[in-house]
Amino acid sequence: MASELDRYEVVIGLEVHTHLKTASKLFSPAPVLYGEEPNHSVHAIDLALPGVLPVLNERVVELAIRLGLAIHGTVNPCSVFARKNYFYPDLPKGYQISQFEDPVVSGGWLDIAVEAEVDGKGDAESSTRRIGITRAHLEEDAGKSIHDVAIAGRDDSCIDLNRAGVPLLEIVSEPDLRSAQEATAYLRELRAILRYIGVSDADMEKGQFRCDANVSIRLRGSQELGTRTEVKNLNSFSNVEDAIEAEALRQAELIADGGEVVQATMGFDPVRRRTSVQRLKENSDDYRYFPDPDLIPLRIDPARIEAVRAELPELPGDKRARFESEFDLSSYDAGVLTANRGLADFFEQTAKACGAAKAAANWMTRDLLRELKERDVELSEVAITPQILASMIALMEEGRLTSRNAAELFPILVSEGGDPEALMLDRGLEAVSDSGAIDGFVDSVIDGHSDVVAQIRDGDDKPLNFLMGQVMKASQGKADPGQVRQKLIEKIRG
Repeated sequence: MASELDRYEVVIGLEVHTHLKTASKLFSPAPVLYGEEPNHSVHAIDLALPGVLPVLNERVVELAIRLGLAIHGTVNPCSVFARKNYFYPDLPKGYQISQFEDPVVSGGWLDIAVEAEVDGKGDAESSTRRIGITRAHLEEDAGKSIHDVAIAGRDDSCIDLNRAGVPLLEIVSEPDLRSAQEATAYLRELRAILRYIGVSDADMEKGQFRCDANVSIRLRGSQELGTRTEVKNLNSFSNVEDAIEAEALRQAELIADGGEVVQATMGFDPVRRRTSVQRLKENSDDYRYFPDPDLIPLRIDPARIEAVRAELPELPGDKRARFESEFDLSSYDAGVLTANRGLADFFEQTAKACGAAKAAANWMTRDLLRELKERDVELSEVAITPQILASMIALMEEGRLTSRNAAELFPILVSEGGDPEALMLDRGLEAVSDSGAIDGFVDSVIDGHSDVVAQIRDGDDKPLNFLMGQVMKASQGKADPGQVRQKLIEKIRG
């Protein structure tokens, strides 16, 4: 890919559509449910039956305010709903209620972490880039076309209107992103914020967090923007990266062959990893926007904005920085632990309860996340609590539980919960702290491996780990590894 693109800089702007976390739809009382039978979560308003009128769901206003404040935007005191006119089979009214000239949120920014190669040696250096946000506006989702459905012996296309009318926020970035990797970093940060502040579950598999990528290229050093294309409906981070890279390469190859990039809507084939033109791109005037006559302007009292601001939780970026400074965590560990609010809260409670933040971080980023992945469950679905994990770590800090026996105990605590100390005693996992007992294990191993002992006395320390393993095996993992190592060295080398 690099050959044709070496001369160019990729310029990317993203349009993210996220479902808002509401019980009912934007303009109707129909429930917002996922996995329902087709056309079972609909209302006369969603079907655009004659004589029906939209009624704004007040909950979406609070969620829009939350998002606007979290992205450092301006929540506008007055915004206007408009009709966006276009025909599509799953759009019953023949228009979509959206916002155009007067959105609920204007401006804003997000900081993302980016990595750059240092001195061409393959080492990476992390830095922060600020990505501008143009606007965030409310709109209703369309329904869903389902193709190749077998009906009466033939393949047909069907319409499911369960999704029609589900409230959306469309969040439009400035063209500030310069690589596919930066695009996914931006999306991950935005999704984390949406989840932290309770605006959206942003589940990509359910279509709650979708992305359109505007991609153009320009000669390196140029400030003039190239002609952009829009790759539609990307619903996974890997698809976003692959689609952006594929479209940038297509444009570079097109220009190299003497062609010209035309503004168009593109589709992405993830199997072939190719983009293709679906239709020539419409401009805003093609949609014939005009204020919706059935909806009055949305006016938001400044006092309401401040009330929402006062209730906002700590945001992911702020929490990451605090975890790094307060708990002395690496940027990687802090990033993993703040990926979602539940995990961050679990860690903070554990760290404060046991007083060993690094140990808590290690157990969570390594063992707890592995258990959750293997079981395919969420943190809220397992029995272990911050207090239970903190108690287990405290036993290790006291020297009463070895890391090996803790690893044996941990899956039980995840599945069943319980008192770590009681389970340790019941299963005979308490560490051997008696110096005489450890001496006995060490003496026995030294007597049984005289050839290995001779190697160590000759200056080769590598076999020491073997002897340590034999002592730990003899003690059934109950001996403290530090004490074992120290006693082996003392007895072998005098």
